Amino acid sequence: MEYPMVTVNDVMTLGVPTDRFLVPLSANTYKIDFLAFKIRAVQDGHETCLLEISKDPDDGPELDDTIGDDARMFKYHFGPRFLDFQTIGTNLEFTIGDVPLHNFRMIERHYFGDQLIKSYDFTLPFVIPNTRNTWEVIYTMPDMDPALKQAIIQNPYATCSDSFYFVEDRLVMHNKAWYDYSEGPGMVEIREEPPMP
Repeated sequence: MEYPMVTVNDVMTLGVPTDRFLVPLSANTYKIDFLAFKIRAVQDGHETCLLEISKDPDDGPELDDTIGDDARMFKYHFGPRFLDFQTIGTNLEFTIGDVPLHNFRMIERHYFGDQLIKSYDFTLPFVIPNTRNTWEVIYTMPDMDPALKQAIIQNPYATCSDSFYFVEDRLVMHNKAWYDYSEGPGMVEIREEPPMP
């Protein structure tokens, strides 16, 4: 499969989710490996843990184009309460290989069906080679019409996101996720945590 050159402007102007991945797994020449991921709500001096996952760091990044796309496709069942939080923080732990990262940029586009709900854009100016790093970002959740919120709750996995990772304006990774905000079994357990100091 051929992959055309993709620019930051290309992904920022996308009006609908992609129907395929825009780069192969092997485009991750910097050997960026996501090890742990935590999502939390930040509100009134309290944190609420929404999701916390990790992988074995010895597994290394997946760079083999022959294995299929499962390694970069994710599904989350958060339940309806998630949509009531106004500020979401994420904490991403990752390692990189022998080459430094300059202008490591993540652009994340969230959709309900073919409707763009929100776009986020975060940049780390520099990452030292052969290091384990933490990237913390804060998302301000969009104001949502009650009818849209209800439609999102009633249509599991109709909400999705494309996450694009650039280094020096070159697309090196592309992940996709689908979200279920309905009630039901399999929901992520929401844990209240002590107040922040």
